[in-house]
Amino acid sequence: MSLQALRLDAPWKLLPATLAWALALAGNRPFWDALLWRGLRLDPGVRWAEALHFFLYDTAKILLLLVGIVYAVALVRSYFSVERTQALLGGRREGVGNALAAALGVVTPFCSCSAVPAFIGFVAAGVPLGVTLSFLIASPMVNEVALVLLFGLFGWKVAALYLGAGLLVAVVGGWVLGRLGLERWVEAFVYQIPLGERHATGRGPDLVERMGFAAEEVRTIVGKVWPYLVAGIALGAVVHGWVPEGFFLRVAGPENPFAVFAAVLLGIPLYSSAAGVLPLVEALHAKGLAMGTLLAFMMAVVALSLPEMLILRRVLKLQLIAVYVAVVAAGIVGVGYLFNAVLG
Repeated sequence: MSLQALRLDAPWKLLPATLAWALALAGNRPFWDALLWRGLRLDPGVRWAEALHFFLYDTAKILLLLVGIVYAVALVRSYFSVERTQALLGGRREGVGNALAAALGVVTPFCSCSAVPAFIGFVAAGVPLGVTLSFLIASPMVNEVALVLLFGLFGWKVAALYLGAGLLVAVVGGWVLGRLGLERWVEAFVYQIPLGERHATGRGPDLVERMGFAAEEVRTIVGKVWPYLVAGIALGAVVHGWVPEGFFLRVAGPENPFAVFAAVLLGIPLYSSAAGVLPLVEALHAKGLAMGTLLAFMMAVVALSLPEMLILRRVLKLQLIAVYVAVVAAGIVGVGYLFNAVLG
């Protein structure tokens, strides 16, 4: 087969791989349900069995998502020149760039597993650190899944307040972090990653070369990140299996004036998506927990989860992660009390 024919056929070879990936993702839960509950006949009501199911299901799901998202982000990133990305975000005035990045985060279906490629892509393109962090805050916290579920469970008022408050935390948090001059706490290799390279002939890479670049990104990033990811999910499984709902009622109930602080602290070690945490939010709301307290808990789970911080450790030094968590947590606590005041 000629080289030209190989280049023409290469994109079509993605179809079987994409289909296999999608089927594996769709069949992940049924597979573990069948293996543990019906095959091994474990009791889903036993805490250790439920924790084991959580760990196996979420590890497989997030690794599949990580591979797919890293590949897709890397492929898209290969089309972005430094000049194009800087023109979109990097050249904006302070505040405007943060607002644009936060808005981009809302419409971008990224989760914590895509934190590293998204961060690398922005920083390598010359986007200011504070603007990049606004995107990183907004992307997992405020997304269409969270907004649709909030609207369905609690109405448009709660969904609109969540959207506005999430954007506010992302914009202000990113702006504050950008003003602190924290670039020295980004791992040096991030600034050395090429983006949108061009051949000496002046033409950009063709699709086959971009696909090769994306595959190499998957091997590199997933190879470096997976131990942090598995450790974070294991901790999340322990919390998921052994921390009952009554515990939240005791420490974050309406009688506690520091309930919002407690809810945020409880949310940080957990791992879940907005879709995963909202059933718990609904159940706890039915038992009397204030809406602001619960939404602050939800924001902390999806924006400051320990797995995401462990993943970000690959590109950020511990000092920057600590400042990032402190600033974002302070913003979430503030909007939690605002929610409680507005929603009564």
